Amino acid sequence: MDWEYFCELFLGGLTRGSIYALVALGYTMVYGIIQLINFAHGEIYMIGAFTALIVTSVLTLLGLNQIAIIVLASIVAVIYSSAYGFTIEKMAYKPLRHAPRLSALISAIGMSLFLQNYVLLAQTSDFLPFPSLIPDFKVVEPFAHIIGSTEMAILITTIVVMILLTFLIKFTKIGKAMRATAQDRDMAMLAGVDVNRIISITFILGSATAAIGGILIASHIGQINFYVGFIVGIKAFVAAVLGGIGSIPGAVLGSLVLGWTESFFTGYVSSDYEDVFAFLFLVFILIFRPTGILGRSETQQV
Repeated sequence: MDWEYFCELFLGGLTRGSIYALVALGYTMVYGIIQLINFAHGEIYMIGAFTALIVTSVLTLLGLNQIAIIVLASIVAVIYSSAYGFTIEKMAYKPLRHAPRLSALISAIGMSLFLQNYVLLAQTSDFLPFPSLIPDFKVVEPFAHIIGSTEMAILITTIVVMILLTFLIKFTKIGKAMRATAQDRDMAMLAGVDVNRIISITFILGSATAAIGGILIASHIGQINFYVGFIVGIKAFVAAVLGGIGSIPGAVLGSLVLGWTESFFTGYVSSDYEDVFAFLFLVFILIFRPTGILGRSETQQV
């Protein structure tokens, strides 16, 4: 076996999985709080990438250096995408909070299509070149010849986001309120938790991580268009289901498993069916373990 090639595929899968994890966290946090599959979440990822592209173009014309551009573009993209996430929750989901789940699901699909067509009209259907925002730096040995500085930056960013998010959820007052809302919304409300505020914060956090993922992958691939959020969103959703939707560690684990599977499949079998694998995974999991790897089955009394 060519171990160098194997390590390249392993690190490539790790990079893919890290990107999926940033988006999958939004799916799993929203589902954990209000049991809604937010199908518009992939479009938030796309809007984050487009915002970064526009801000980068303006700042480049102003002559700012690369570090200042990536910092400012990331801050603006995160704020703008979070505002979209907050608005979507207020307009499309909050009015349907007590409606049947099917109504909220249809609203989510409608919002996804609306955002795709909104960006299509505002921009173009063509792929637009996205500049490489991540500056080149020397990767330490023995990884220097099997992983680039962009992939290393993606891994480091993802790890930092995961640590911050875990700290927020486990050790802060907002995190405790989020966990209480996820366990029992009515009891949390009786205990004094502002459930509406917690739901809005959850959408804002999920949108912020999706925007970071959008910037990283667009910078890595080098192009974007209005449809990029759909494919990544579906794969992140598959990763969340694979790990056990509603579970944050499950979303990360499912994303890594999906990333490694795609990487090894395209490396050793064929790259023609790369996207098919995500959907095969979803069917396989739904048939044999619908609760996912770390998910737990719940018993409902009638």
